[in-house]
Amino acid sequence: MPLLLVLVLLLASGAAAPPTWKQLRPGVEYALVADGMHVVRIDPRRAPLQAVMASAGDRKQRTTGQWCRDRKLAVAINLGMYRDDKLTNVGHAHAPGHINNARWSSKYKTALAFGSKQPGAADAVMLDIDAAGAMDRLAAYGTVVQNLRLIRAPGRGVWGKQDRRWSEAAVAADASGRVLFLFTRRPYSMQELNAKLLALPLGITAAMHVEGGPEASLSIHAGGVDLDLNGSYETGFNENDDEAAQWPIPNVLGVAR
Repeated sequence: MPLLLVLVLLLASGAAAPPTWKQLRPGVEYALVADGMHVVRIDPRRAPLQAVMASAGDRKQRTTGQWCRDRKLAVAINLGMYRDDKLTNVGHAHAPGHINNARWSSKYKTALAFGSKQPGAADAVMLDIDAAGAMDRLAAYGTVVQNLRLIRAPGRGVWGKQDRRWSEAAVAADASGRVLFLFTRRPYSMQELNAKLLALPLGITAAMHVEGGPEASLSIHAGGVDLDLNGSYETGFNENDDEAAQWPIPNVLGVAR
């Protein structure tokens, strides 16, 4: 079928067109999709993930752009929301040789794990913690980060209707085992966001919230792309679109340059 006809049919049906991916480095691709949604897609077999935590080093917060420069990262996104000490992830978080938060939150139902300690295991997994056998599977990984669930596997939004909305940074997994960093400055309710993510041709099966409002950040510095993105709007906290720069944060997920 001619490409033009395919595009016409997609537009007529309301379906989202497939993203145009730009390679940033082997195993890492970037696309800007509908309504300003930025997506970084990572194949963890070719581009291992990293969890970078200020508590494991000099205990200083940095913007994701600064984390990229200091740690030579191609991409970086929030690791998760953090406590008032401006160091500790709200959910459980540990990496090889360092525990950022030993406690598990009873309210947070999703965990991202990578750095398998067992031969033959997937390079990275996103699991529903309340699923059978999930905690045993997580024990096989050197890095585990727990966060608030957005989408439950195998692709079901778990948020009901609400009035609150915010700029969003999220991390997702797709049906091929890839990890996606997602960012939108445009504020959404989480029900609206989930519906949007599941409608996009990204094959998302699970997703977790890593930050909202002005602290939501995504930086890309590789493959000819240089972006330092930050959110702004958050209901009840920062109800404007005035934030022009990234806020310093203590912990990020990233991939080496």
